[in-house]
Amino acid sequence: MSRLISDLTEALARNAEAVCRHYLPEGQRQGRYWMIGDVSGTPGHSMFVRLIGPVSGRGAAGKWTDAATAEHGDLLDIIRESCGLADFADVAEEARRFLRLPLPEPRSDPNPRPAPVPAGSPEAARRLFDMAKPIAGTLAESYLHKRGITALHETANLRFHPRCYYRPDSHSETETWPALVAAVTDLDGMITGAHRTWLDPNGLSESNLGKAPIDTPRRAMGNLLGHAVRFGTAHDVMAAGEGIETLLSLRTVVPDMPMVAALSAAHLTAILFPATLRRLYIARDNDPAGDGAMEALVDRAQKADIEAITLSPQLGDFNEDLRLLGIDAVRSAMRNQIAPEDVARFMNFSGVAGKEAERA
Repeated sequence: MSRLISDLTEALARNAEAVCRHYLPEGQRQGRYWMIGDVSGTPGHSMFVRLIGPVSGRGAAGKWTDAATAEHGDLLDIIRESCGLADFADVAEEARRFLRLPLPEPRSDPNPRPAPVPAGSPEAARRLFDMAKPIAGTLAESYLHKRGITALHETANLRFHPRCYYRPDSHSETETWPALVAAVTDLDGMITGAHRTWLDPNGLSESNLGKAPIDTPRRAMGNLLGHAVRFGTAHDVMAAGEGIETLLSLRTVVPDMPMVAALSAAHLTAILFPATLRRLYIARDNDPAGDGAMEALVDRAQKADIEAITLSPQLGDFNEDLRLLGIDAVRSAMRNQIAPEDVARFMNFSGVAGKEAERA
């Protein structure tokens, strides 16, 4: 009996896609897998059947797993459940009947998926960014506007993904939420990572400020140490801070200054300096972590013979200042904290409208 099962399983595995198309017609091929709701053939995407692989052993074609129930099996199980059979003799006979049919050649996938890469790797980050689209006219642009951020020139490294995967933990099902996706780059502009801010489709509220109602609406992936989300190209002067919204809030009133968002206090202390940098503005967050990052970065900058100037918000951070105190208050604060020569050089408000028109 065991040899009979093995022979049938291997014969079916050699025709795994034809089996799925015949017994699970409500499913569809996605890359190397046939996606369906369950082993009985219910429409959905929680169960996947491997279409490509050896006929037996680890990673064999025909093996399936239902992510919703943790059930798994082979193509004989699919035949049994889809046909409502109870006895193995009937299952075997149905399998033999199927194998005697003229079987079509497997269809070529018109959109083959690239080879898988490690989750969270720089290559995975690059693929995610490539799948996203420019933010103009999207929920991501609306999210930034509702947080008071309207100067969105030089933000090609920000994109929008309408259904970005989110998994609360390794024991939970994967969810999809719209997301603002930011490219993390090195000093040469190479993407090394990505940052996701999952968004609430219902828009901004005071409780979530537009972020999705999930446990961790912000996550980064890839190689982040030393790198950042960049706005403009830095030469002798730039500003650095933690959050994307923090730096974009500053760019609303200092539109011509290059800025980088390191994404966390720990990563802010480790940002790499351009070789030509001579003055660094540090946009600190008003909390203990922000103070610690500011002190460490000032020390690094001074050792590199770079002038370091701290920019301090009146509230928790510069986006909070922009939303609650208004643009005039932030502009006035920056005039008092930025070096006079940089006020004239970088606070060029007459050019903002033109830059926005170019971005559009």
